[in-house]
Amino acid sequence: MAAVTVSVAAVTYQASAAEVAAPAAVGPESRAVAIPGIPAAIKPPNGSKPIGAYVVTSGTQTYTCTGGVYTGASVPEAQLSGTGGRLHHFAGPSWQSKRDGSLVTAAKVAESPRAGTIAELLLQVKTSTGKGVLSRATYISRLLTSGGTAPGGACTDGSTTAVPYGAVYVFWTN
Repeated sequence: MAAVTVSVAAVTYQASAAEVAAPAAVGPESRAVAIPGIPAAIKPPNGSKPIGAYVVTSGTQTYTCTGGVYTGASVPEAQLSGTGGRLHHFAGPSWQSKRDGSLVTAAKVAESPRAGTIAELLLQVKTSTGKGVLSRATYISRLLTSGGTAPGGACTDGSTTAVPYGAVYVFWTN
């Protein structure tokens, strides 16, 4: 059986071809795709194939103080490096290729909590502009997260704080 390996910096995602791509569901005999290392709650749809993997080389999640505490959604600001070059990840959430200018925005579909760090996510691409490395993406996984959680304690309403984080982003097409 053929193996698919995507290596980015010190992170490797490896699975057999059968685990990465399965035939489209055609009836009750169809089985779920087995994607190792991705929690069931955030697996991309059956038939999805990875088209790129990127590691956060520097990144923050910025929180705004509301009601005396840092809560709610954060705003990302990150530089990523991976199989298709470098990406800029920013509010939207959005990802833009520095190589070819292709840009996608996405919305959270599901999450999988991780103790002591921001959750792993499955996002669905909502808009795509330009032709290039990101133009075929339909889903994005945020995996292997570290850091990025909202600070505890009291704060002054309206103040912001940027918290460093790390993750691996995998872009999928189906």
